[in-house]
Amino acid sequence: MGAADEVLDVVDRDDRVTGRAPRGEVYARGLLHRCVFVLARDDRGRVFVHRRTASKLVFPSRYDMFVGGVLGAGEDYASAALREAEEELGVSGLARPEPLFKFLYEGPGGGWWSYVHEVRCGGLEVRPQESEVAWHAWLPENELEGRIADGSWPWVPDGLEAYRRLRAFREGGERG
Repeated sequence: MGAADEVLDVVDRDDRVTGRAPRGEVYARGLLHRCVFVLARDDRGRVFVHRRTASKLVFPSRYDMFVGGVLGAGEDYASAALREAEEELGVSGLARPEPLFKFLYEGPGGGWWSYVHEVRCGGLEVRPQESEVAWHAWLPENELEGRIADGSWPWVPDGLEAYRRLRAFREGGERG
């Protein structure tokens, strides 16, 4: 089964499940669904930044400061955050990511409920999933913010929106 065949929950603007459909159909029809974003940090507080592979269905070959992805049908946000983080980082035994806030992303690529999490990787050595991650590095947050500001890297738009909201959340407790 390919990624386009994976069955997802379709949700409404209040994040209530209204049905199910294959991922390819969800994207083609612009149906709302669920997604998790996990900001991963190493022991020094640096952020895991990566370039997505060219084979990704959404935002191929773009940079992202989050690992994560869509929730499968019937999956909850917390389980998806842990599963996606371990898969994309290529680790096992990761601490459960801390849930921070949820927001409805609507922009380039479509719309989805997005739950932002954060996790420390501790001493775990990451081995990113080759089918998901073409390049990666641990960047200090000030370097990440510089890369965003200078516009030299093409970033995923949903990740940029999640990161903007994360900064606002940290600065003033704004919820998504």
